[in-house]
Amino acid sequence: MGVFARWLLHEDQKEWFDYFFALSLNAVFVAVIALLLWPFGKATVALSLGKAYWMFWTVLIVTSAVMVLAQRIFRMDLYSHYDAYVISGLIVSGFVQVGWSAYAASVVRSSAAEASIAVAIVLFIVGVISSWVASVIVGVYYMGSIYRTVNSLLGILSFVVFCVWPAAGLAIYGWFFDLF
Repeated sequence: MGVFARWLLHEDQKEWFDYFFALSLNAVFVAVIALLLWPFGKATVALSLGKAYWMFWTVLIVTSAVMVLAQRIFRMDLYSHYDAYVISGLIVSGFVQVGWSAYAASVVRSSAAEASIAVAIVLFIVGVISSWVASVIVGVYYMGSIYRTVNSLLGILSFVVFCVWPAAGLAIYGWFFDLF
């Protein structure tokens, strides 16, 4: 095992391991769905999700930095104000996670509209997995089993809800999607 691998797998480097794992998972997922959807003529879904993942990373970095700043201003920390600290993290991370699910649902629904049933099923599976990948990315900035569990379930559930009821996703997050 190389020096870098030993360093990365050391107990003190868990945050770096989580970051590299999420980044690698993100890149591999986009490449695999591009190869999977290319024969069906739906590789543009992978391109749309790939570009959106970079925006997702940016939004996540900015919101978590603002969250840390707000927690310092209001003196919320894990030891003195545990409930406020955890609840504020759940709200912010959940809002970002649901935003990804709304975007993924709109991309999948628009691509599945003119596709065959088999391709539409594959597209919806890709959408569910993309919401899970987004929850892994959120878990890099909001560590802890409560954040990871809640955001994984919230991401998949909100993807299903926004696939069934797309107007809700556009009503909540449509303004942000229109910026780009």
